[in-house]
Amino acid sequence: MSTGAIATMPAQAPAVQPTRAKRPRRSRQQGEEVARYFLAKEGSSPAKPELGEEASSEGEALIKAFQSKSGVVYVLHAYKAEAEMQGGSPTLMKRPLQK
Repeated sequence: MSTGAIATMPAQAPAVQPTRAKRPRRSRQQGEEVARYFLAKEGSSPAKPELGEEASSEGEALIKAFQSKSGVVYVLHAYKAEAEMQGGSPTLMKRPLQK
């Protein structure tokens, strides 16, 4: 029989993973924001933007803008302003509109 030495390793603390800051969940009633993508209309400017053709996705809008003369894409988010009573006083809320 041979005698062997048993080496013990010092216990290591488990690796600490960084925690993410939790964001409050949105109510399902609020709905999700819907982004719509438009090319700039011929003759529009940053001072007076005018929406031209709508693209079905951001990728399509970028490709069409790159191929166009202006190269400008506008992203539109639409909301409806509503009053909501909180603690006896009205608070204005914005609700995303669906396409």
